[in-house]
Amino acid sequence: MVTARQVAESLGVAVSTVGRALADDPRISERTKALVREAAARLGYVENLPARMMRGGASRLIGLMLPDIRNSFYATIADAMSRCCDAAGYQLVVSIADDPAVEARHTRELAGARVAGIVIVPTAEPAPETRAILAHFPHVQLLRRVEGLAPVWFGIDDKECLRAGTTALIARGHRRVAYIGGESRYSTGAARLAGFRHAIAASGLDPSLATERLGPPADLHFGVNAVTSLLEMDQPPSAIVTGAVQLTGAVLSALAASRNPLARQMAIAAFGDEPVFGWWPGKLVAMAMPVEELAQSCGSWLIERLRIGAPLEEHSYLAATKLSFRLSGGR
Repeated sequence: MVTARQVAESLGVAVSTVGRALADDPRISERTKALVREAAARLGYVENLPARMMRGGASRLIGLMLPDIRNSFYATIADAMSRCCDAAGYQLVVSIADDPAVEARHTRELAGARVAGIVIVPTAEPAPETRAILAHFPHVQLLRRVEGLAPVWFGIDDKECLRAGTTALIARGHRRVAYIGGESRYSTGAARLAGFRHAIAASGLDPSLATERLGPPADLHFGVNAVTSLLEMDQPPSAIVTGAVQLTGAVLSALAASRNPLARQMAIAAFGDEPVFGWWPGKLVAMAMPVEELAQSCGSWLIERLRIGAPLEEHSYLAATKLSFRLSGGR
């Protein structure tokens, strides 16, 4: 590995000059800084981050902790935030963790790597170690919200999203409506379930006509099994509301594969307006979310606070959702 000494020797300057030039020290002339950067790039020198920070340089890394990246919902977040960081001169480091123990280990490693800040979609119950580290580290909660972490949160109006989607089905004459969503132990799952229940109550429907199936939001088997159990009911629902992107995909696939004649007649209010859902031939109300806008707003807000050295005081950003209708005429 090329060292700072080798860069210095190639230019005939002191090692300390190389370090200060790369740290953008005002004591070093712009001409010398340019020469050092050119020599470092030509030789393939990679600066030691901890050493640079000891000389007063700032970290240019931002950590993003996601529970999953197998669907376009979280992939879009990672992509948008990466572009946001890159435009501001930062680099995004993505970590996948949806288990408290893994979350704690990844938090420890990100902090050890001296990232400038962390954007986290937290688990339902972060470990004490995670809470202790983040208590002294700039971080922002994204989508999910957990008490005791940063008072800064960027999320979606989950309750209103599900209320609107469910209401749209009821307005089209559906009376037996089922909800397949994530467990309420997550703040997102609790809010979406509340939105579904609110729509049922506000419509004046008999609560017994509403059916709920709750489980892991990323578990495709749960989604498939939930659809099977609904179709096997003595009086199956005529419409299904989904509460997670991956569950939407599982529900549509299960309905398409079913031999039950009611399956293809099922109306859907789908969480997520994914292009991949376009194959579904039936009636569908898509609950579209401005995921890219949300990620960019979150990343820009954090980077600006880091840039000016401002404390991360209480702040909330709530992104509104909208409905899009496909084959929505009548029932």
